[in-house]
Amino acid sequence: MFRKIAILLCVLTTWARCLAEQDSIRVSLLTCSPGQEVYSLYGHTAIRVQIPKDSIDEVFNYGVFDMSKPHFAWHFVLGETDYMVVPIPWEYFTIDYEKRGSSITEQELNLTPDEASRLVSNLIENSQPQNRVYRYSFLYGNCTTKVRDMVEQVIVGRIQYPNTLPHLSAREILHHYTAQHPWAQEGNDLLLGSEVDTIMSERAAMFIPDNMMQAFDGAFIRNGKGDMRPLVRSKKVLLEAKEQVVESEFPLSPLQVMLCFGALCLFILLLEAWLGRHFWLWDVLILLLQGAAGTLLCFMSFFSEHPAVDSNWQIWLLNPIYFIGIPLIIKAATRHKTTLWFAFYFAVLALFLLFSPWIPQVFAKITVPLALCLHTRPISYYLVTEKRGKGEKGKKITRNK
Repeated sequence: MFRKIAILLCVLTTWARCLAEQDSIRVSLLTCSPGQEVYSLYGHTAIRVQIPKDSIDEVFNYGVFDMSKPHFAWHFVLGETDYMVVPIPWEYFTIDYEKRGSSITEQELNLTPDEASRLVSNLIENSQPQNRVYRYSFLYGNCTTKVRDMVEQVIVGRIQYPNTLPHLSAREILHHYTAQHPWAQEGNDLLLGSEVDTIMSERAAMFIPDNMMQAFDGAFIRNGKGDMRPLVRSKKVLLEAKEQVVESEFPLSPLQVMLCFGALCLFILLLEAWLGRHFWLWDVLILLLQGAAGTLLCFMSFFSEHPAVDSNWQIWLLNPIYFIGIPLIIKAATRHKTTLWFAFYFAVLALFLLFSPWIPQVFAKITVPLALCLHTRPISYYLVTEKRGKGEKGKKITRNK
């Protein structure tokens, strides 16, 4: 693949030397509608360059990454995801989107010959092997914002965007695209912190392809003399969207799973109260899962370069500190002694529920129900302990008689 790209770049570089003499360059913004795979839920943006005179029709795609790179998954978790800009022939670019049923909308940009020439030169320069890699950031430096930035760099004057986009937070925007994918939405809400709950500016909201297409529609280029011209010369749909089948990620939604978990916790609580026994192995399992999830959240918060994961208040509920309770519970259970762990556990959970309405973050749907479910463990412990204490007290009275 990269060998073909290198050959293509050599051809484009040779052709670029004559750009100053060209007056038939057509540069277009391509917006691809969302698909049903997780990586395609938000759509895609690219730049199309056409020179009919020279039969050139290439798409510069800033959304290419190489999964064969060593330790790709590890670098992805760390937020060290490197994407590339790669020129792709138009006919090849459309294949994937046609297969998944996405539409492709083209907005031809109203650029002067000089602006178009400089933009194409910059794109070719960006595509060179030594320049094509960039550090990807989903919210602030993705395949859509990179395209916008490239266009803005060559404009003589400045682009004046309309104030037409709805004033929403990043989380609200993401929810719109994950509405039919509850598990993807829940994963986002668990990992993303309070930073994504502030209202985004018009420019920041352009990280979503549809938003940038809408912003470009109403944008004007204002030069130093105050003259204005529309940024978009024409707009048309090149590939019609087809009906896409939404495949269920899991038979139950996250909230339904949590309701089942809550029913199980309540059943175990009632069973323990009836038998007068506390199932400490159930506590160990819960703390293992809670600590493991907390380890992931804390790792993302403190070590990952992903944006908006370092302001996550859900670390209060999911934290590796809960691993500490495992040896304390095991020690108390095997030696038939009491432990203060459950008093600490109850206090932490209660404080989280008490302050959650004032925490400036929209939590995942399972977060508050999970905190309520976890409360059954200290409640069960003290019910059983109290019942056991009364039983032992009754036995002492009987012996004394």
